[in-house]
Amino acid sequence: MKKVNEAVKLGDAIVPKHEIEVLCAHCGYDLNEAELAADTCSDCGQALNLRQNTKIYATSIPPAGGSTLV
Repeated sequence: MKKVNEAVKLGDAIVPKHEIEVLCAHCGYDLNEAELAADTCSDCGQALNLRQNTKIYATSIPPAGGSTLV
């Protein structure tokens, strides 16, 4: 199951866009919410032991430049 969370600006901070993928740790099967509720992998039949992959995207770049002390 992949869940994509879009970037959100919270005041001065930005929570970047990120993607979370939930897999069966035994066989790598991509699980859906019904399989998570059943607590058993429908591919290998093992009790669920989850593995999670997270991908974080760079959503903004701070302005270039340095200090302008004169």
